[in-house]
Amino acid sequence: VQLQASGGGLVQAGGSLRLSCAASGPTFSGYDMGWFRQPPGKEREFVSAITWRDSNTYYADSVKGRFTISRDNAKTTVYLQMNSLKPEDTAVYYCARRWSSGPVYYRSQYDYWGQGTQVTVSS
Repeated sequence: VQLQASGGGLVQAGGSLRLSCAASGPTFSGYDMGWFRQPPGKEREFVSAITWRDSNTYYADSVKGRFTISRDNAKTTVYLQMNSLKPEDTAVYYCARRWSSGPVYYRSQYDYWGQGTQVTVSS
């Protein structure tokens, strides 16, 4: 069971990045997926999630209207398109598989996590 996150980097405020999370084998099929982030010195927080069945999407208020989550089930990959980036978006971003049916923003609802990819937004 592996989740491989990539696509992070250094970008100026107002710029864009697209994160990818590639999942191996049965890790992906039938499961909702989410993105979390951990800013420097802070707790890991929910960013976005997408369901398996209907591709319903959920977003934290802080990213709503700027970030877009999507998934390609054939490629077993979930994406996070991040536009209009702000310095406060600087964090390590993690993808995760959701195993439970509780609220999508709870970390406890996710069992497998990727290794994280660093996003740094300069002002």
